[in-house]
Amino acid sequence: MKRFVAAAAISLLALSACGESSSPAVPGAASPQSDVLAKAPVATAAEILPGSTMEKIKQRGELLVGGSLDAPLLSQQNPATGEVEGFDAQMGKALAKYILGEPKVKIVNSASETREALLANGTVDVVFQTYTITEERARQVAFAGPYYTSGLTIAVKKGTTGITKPEDLNGKKVLAGANTPAIPAIKKLAPQAEIITFGSDPECIQALKQDRGVAYVQDETILIADAKKDPSIEIVTKPFTTDPYGIGLEHGDDQMKKFVNDWLKKMQDAGVWQEIWKTSIGTVVTGDAPAPPQIGSVPGS
Repeated sequence: MKRFVAAAAISLLALSACGESSSPAVPGAASPQSDVLAKAPVATAAEILPGSTMEKIKQRGELLVGGSLDAPLLSQQNPATGEVEGFDAQMGKALAKYILGEPKVKIVNSASETREALLANGTVDVVFQTYTITEERARQVAFAGPYYTSGLTIAVKKGTTGITKPEDLNGKKVLAGANTPAIPAIKKLAPQAEIITFGSDPECIQALKQDRGVAYVQDETILIADAKKDPSIEIVTKPFTTDPYGIGLEHGDDQMKKFVNDWLKKMQDAGVWQEIWKTSIGTVVTGDAPAPPQIGSVPGS
């Protein structure tokens, strides 16, 4: 997967008090992202099976998406328009259009440790949130996809020395997001590290700047955005894992999983997946979009 540099700033003031954001079906002004959504497919009536999750969503008139409001290039609320923009956000809107005929979503701001519960109790229909597929997680939720691939890397405060590989974290305080793949990766590669967890990326970055840990292990897509926004943070390793992102669904809902995988294949074949990449991550990357990962290609998907 091509590396990219995120040129976006996190705006915490954009978060709504209730942690949710609704996206209107038709944005107030045309934009490259809304133009792409106009090309997104719509399911046939026969594909919305009676009694299915898809039918319930269509009757409700809105797709409930577990996601972020503060992840640059992935899912970030624009303080000027209120729209949630980025790769994950656009994929969620495209799925809403496939079901409803219009990209109407409500994004429920979720944390890494709450996603499984939000799916299990029906608070959200799907999760688009750099949700790495693992076999352990697949025992609690279903995963469509994978729809994107990234990897873990390490960030430190600029000027920190002595950390050039995961094994250098042994004996050090290391920050990680709660319930993320970073935790088992650290335990495997640096078993003597002391892991300190927080519920969100901004909390981990703040803790790193406050010297509550000497390093922060996180997905490359997130850390590059953090480092671009804050020049006091730097990335010191290449990705040392391969992390496939999945679309989180309620465990055992095989109808919905097949439906979402079929939609994802249509998105890829029509080039809409690639265009969403170009209007989000690709706005700061030269060259063509990467090839999307093969659907069902990893354990747990």
